[in-house]
Amino acid sequence: MRETLVLNASFEPLSTVSLRRAVVLVMQDKAVVEQAHPGLRIRAAAVDVPVPQVIRLCRYVRVPFRRQAPWSRRGVLVRDRHRCAYCGRRATTVDHLVPRSHGGRDTWLNTVAACAEDNHRKADRTPEQAGMRLLRKPFEPTPADALVLALGGSGQEALPEWLARPGDRVPA
Repeated sequence: MRETLVLNASFEPLSTVSLRRAVVLVMQDKAVVEQAHPGLRIRAAAVDVPVPQVIRLCRYVRVPFRRQAPWSRRGVLVRDRHRCAYCGRRATTVDHLVPRSHGGRDTWLNTVAACAEDNHRKADRTPEQAGMRLLRKPFEPTPADALVLALGGSGQEALPEWLARPGDRVPA
């Protein structure tokens, strides 16, 4: 099922919801469609609504401040766009820069997406010890970045330019 990004009234990313929930929010006038999937519509007897990709709440919702996005293997793969940090090919595993056996932890700055071949070649060493160079430095996404990356990480449909992170924009 499609996921829809929910923005606060201030355009701050809040969460993702199912397509059904997004349509209900729009039909109840609790949200407006900011970005729709091109060419897709939901039709019923008295309803004709574009399929929402991004909706914005009509009223501001106060959210407790979250300092950082929770780490996960899936989150690392999405952050790195399923590309190996060593060679750029499709990544299927997560590699620890400082191996867990050497005290490395599951953190955003200590993990990168890697293809199985490079992960095996690096083995139980740091990239320097293995003579391997990172193509990109790992970074810690904010909770809002994590939501936007999760939606744009599939590569199926581009997010609107006003919502994409500055480094992710594709030149025209």
